[in-house]
Amino acid sequence: MSKQLQLRNVLVLGAGKVGSTVADMVAEYHRVPVTLADQLAGKPSGDPLVRRIMLNVEDDTALASELASHTVVINALPFFLAARVATQAARLGVHYFDLTEDVAATHAIRQLSSEATSVLMPQSGLAPGVIGMLGCHLAGHFDELYDLRLRVGALTRNATNSLRYNFTWSIDGVINEYCNACDAIVNGQLVSVQPLEGHETFTLDAEAFEAFNTSGGLGTLCETLRGKVRNLDYKTIRYPGHRDAMNFLLHDLRLIERRDLLRQVLEHAVPHSREDVVIVFASASGLREGRFEQETRVGRVFGATLRGKERTAIELTTAAGVVGVLELLLKGKLPQRGFVGQEQAPLEEFLATRVGHYYKGLGVSASSPAHKEFAEA
Repeated sequence: MSKQLQLRNVLVLGAGKVGSTVADMVAEYHRVPVTLADQLAGKPSGDPLVRRIMLNVEDDTALASELASHTVVINALPFFLAARVATQAARLGVHYFDLTEDVAATHAIRQLSSEATSVLMPQSGLAPGVIGMLGCHLAGHFDELYDLRLRVGALTRNATNSLRYNFTWSIDGVINEYCNACDAIVNGQLVSVQPLEGHETFTLDAEAFEAFNTSGGLGTLCETLRGKVRNLDYKTIRYPGHRDAMNFLLHDLRLIERRDLLRQVLEHAVPHSREDVVIVFASASGLREGRFEQETRVGRVFGATLRGKERTAIELTTAAGVVGVLELLLKGKLPQRGFVGQEQAPLEEFLATRVGHYYKGLGVSASSPAHKEFAEA
């Protein structure tokens, strides 16, 4: 794993808010040419390192042609396009990363890995992504691990509607994680639990929150820690009342059976917001030298300016997740081929990357007097 990859250029697929942030972050911290591709024409970036093009990824010939001229592809497209892009990248030997939370897409990508000559690393954002690194890091601090609880929330700072929620990222992604089954480990057994269940309430800095099961946030962590932890789960953080409102829409109105209609309802009624905060909370408990102990990490990330543009917290944390592991690949800190799970990236190495400062609070235990909230990076 000591070989260092020479990065000539990077292809970013999807010029939405997150994709454009990824492109800017690669350009800012790695100073290499970035091609930002989307099926819709966009305004020229005005950035000498970021070139925008139109590309239909469902045109296999056009996609293959563009992939073949790049060292790395970072896929920021909807989850249902992940396997298509990864298949072409694996065939051409292009290193592949994506941000998907979709379990089926990740399984399909993993099936490609046995013959791949390049890295296939899906689920490389925040959750799944950095939260998996954090979970694996905490797990390694115990002689015997009992419980590992991972919680992440991307929240608007000013929720005024009955859902207590504004969209801060993909509507399709939110629907996917609210409707699909969730992986967990209960009493040492790998199980599937239902989304929106496992409801809990808690406070952080005297502010009330709730959390509940959602799909995909653990990535491959359950498989990695199976046999090493008694209980492992992942839940999404929201403001109190959100879960009950979504449960009414999904189950009482049965919109879980009509996801296209659910998307229309949400898109029409729930506004997007760029005034957001990302909350990351992790707690591990178990035995250390015969004593039962607990260790926690908690912090908040706010938006900041990147390359002259205001970026939200979810844009920065998601982009930093994938750009950070790309740097670890370049430094030879990750396997150089095949499927790579996010938890294979050492947290301390990730925090030491050029973009690790976006997550700097994760390196300090919440019980330490040195701990403080994540700063605006």
